[in-house]
Amino acid sequence: MTIEVSVFYLNDIVITITTMTRKILISILSAILTISVNAQVTDAENQLKEIKTDSLSGWKKGLALGINANQTSLTNWAAGGQSSFALNTVFTGFVGYKSPKTAWDNTIDLGYGFLSQEGVKYTKKTDDKIDLMSKYGREAFKNFYYAVLLNFKTQFTTGYKYPTDSTRLKISNFFAPAYLVGALGMDYKPNTHLSVFAAPLTGKLTFVSDTMLSNAGAFGVKKGETLREEIGGYIRVVYTKNDFKAEWLKNLTFTTKLDLFSNYLDNPQNIVVNWETLVIMKVNKYINVNLATQLIYDDKVKISKDTNGDGVIDSSGPRVQFKEIFGVGITFKL
Repeated sequence: MTIEVSVFYLNDIVITITTMTRKILISILSAILTISVNAQVTDAENQLKEIKTDSLSGWKKGLALGINANQTSLTNWAAGGQSSFALNTVFTGFVGYKSPKTAWDNTIDLGYGFLSQEGVKYTKKTDDKIDLMSKYGREAFKNFYYAVLLNFKTQFTTGYKYPTDSTRLKISNFFAPAYLVGALGMDYKPNTHLSVFAAPLTGKLTFVSDTMLSNAGAFGVKKGETLREEIGGYIRVVYTKNDFKAEWLKNLTFTTKLDLFSNYLDNPQNIVVNWETLVIMKVNKYINVNLATQLIYDDKVKISKDTNGDGVIDSSGPRVQFKEIFGVGITFKL
């Protein structure tokens, strides 16, 4: 009696799964781009066929530039201290179109800040982000839209970790990382304040174009590679309100955004979280008080930690990241 045994090599399976994942991801992103572009072109054609007295009917747009600065100068100061200068800038903009059957939202969110201190060798970043988003939806039924979303995130300049005031280690760069998300799902918009977008079909690309960082396997890519592909589910919740009825809240604008992503093929229980909140209190036409926070958790991003301050890394692993920026500054609406 002859027994035949078929042997499948693990490497071949991994390669096959990776190839399939890449093909599926490319198909998802291509479909989303095609649907989005075709839908937008169709809407543009329909608008041209209609004769309207207001050429901007249905469109809303806005731009704002915010600048927060802080400066301290000390000369022969007996109590001690350091002279310093800090600057944070924020640029936000939106363009949106709303008709009885369609909704198209586009946003840009840029931020950059730095801190310079006397006696410290390096100027340090306090904020650095590029965030572009486009979401197009067609009404399915009341308050619900079939929707596609594209979101791109990266940063402007190199980011460093500072073991001491005179040493630094590169931990990020422009396009390292960069994230591109393409999602197809349903958008629930019961009013002008709230949007809940759920996408069971989502492709996510993580780019690490910096050679040193990619060789180290930073941001979840395999060592030596510059791209990580993921397929999963995505939820985005956005709430904005600037028309509070309480007298003491009339000059307040509140915005919060929560992004959740689960990779179907790799530990789907480990949810990637990005939660941003912005509170603006208007003092007068130009001056306002701002509070911005951001919380991130991604189990693929390993954070090194020196627990005793001796310059030696004691541990490395996923950790909750949190950023808070508070300032008084000038805002220009363009």
